[in-house]
Amino acid sequence: MTDPGLYRHLDEMAPWNDRLQVLEVIGIADEAPDVKTFTFRSDNQTWFRYKPGQFITLELPVGDEPIMRTYTLSSSPSRPFSISVTVKAQPGSLGTRWMLDHLKRGDHIRAYGPSGDFSHHDHPAAKYLFISAGSGVTPMMSMLRWFNDCAPWTDVAFVNCARRPEEIIFRKELELLGSRMPGLSLGFLIEERSSRESWFGHMGRIDAVRLPLLAPDFREREVFCCGPEPFMRAVRDMLQAAGFDMAQYHQESFAAPVAEPLPTPSADNAGEGKVEPTLPVRFAFSDIDGQCVSGQTVLQTARASGVRIPAACEFGLCGTCKVMKLSGEVEMSHNGGILDHEIDEGFILACCSRPLSAIAIEA
Repeated sequence: MTDPGLYRHLDEMAPWNDRLQVLEVIGIADEAPDVKTFTFRSDNQTWFRYKPGQFITLELPVGDEPIMRTYTLSSSPSRPFSISVTVKAQPGSLGTRWMLDHLKRGDHIRAYGPSGDFSHHDHPAAKYLFISAGSGVTPMMSMLRWFNDCAPWTDVAFVNCARRPEEIIFRKELELLGSRMPGLSLGFLIEERSSRESWFGHMGRIDAVRLPLLAPDFREREVFCCGPEPFMRAVRDMLQAAGFDMAQYHQESFAAPVAEPLPTPSADNAGEGKVEPTLPVRFAFSDIDGQCVSGQTVLQTARASGVRIPAACEFGLCGTCKVMKLSGEVEMSHNGGILDHEIDEGFILACCSRPLSAIAIEA
């Protein structure tokens, strides 16, 4: 029996708060081989406020210590009572494989976010080109679903690349949207034929010859690209060679930049007996006092002190390690994982904040 308490108007509900509520699995759907969509609702009847294309971080109870994995939302905020992630298990994947094998309806899981700035809402344009490969289709699907609900006349060229026809994620829904959205043009590109189903469309890898066939006016469009790093690099190089205005190019990537090794605590410096300078860090909720070696982050200090702060990307993108700074000063160099108003309120990202003085945080 459906719970009558679920029937509430949006203005009777508060937005979801990732620090107070967890997610409940309410639906699981197969999309392609080793690809599933998991749909969640809040465990406290709240609604979800986010931009199409943003991501969340899930805390997965895989082993003795939970692991953090970041997934783009494939759902649209135009349908705010639930959110969905569509995940694909790669060879050697740990978190995603656990989700496919163990997560079931009724399970509860902690999540953080939403975060990210890969959204058409931040780049309004007359015409768009979405280029994706593999599970990189998920942010494109979020944006396209929003267009379908809110602005179905929008001019969108949607190009999706896959290895085989059966690996095209959301293919049936995309073809249905193609018949309903007058401004949508679909272009599928596969690398090899399959014995499971016939294929009469484009074949090969996207290049300077095939792109104009799929989107003849690509130079006039705002381009969003998501997929494996080599795929995005090839698309970016191709557009640059074609004279495309790269200010109109946007890509989603969770790859960490190359970082220089950070210093670690030591009793002396190169055998000279020099003690490394430290700064005190107070973890208020844990009632623990730590010492931060010069150059270390708040997150590294927390781990050395036995304090757990959830973290996923660890380079200032996902926002999972956001904590309130109670006192003191830090130097923070992030990659979009925190908003200006959150910084003004006193929040920091522990993974990319280095103390400049004694500090205290809520952790």
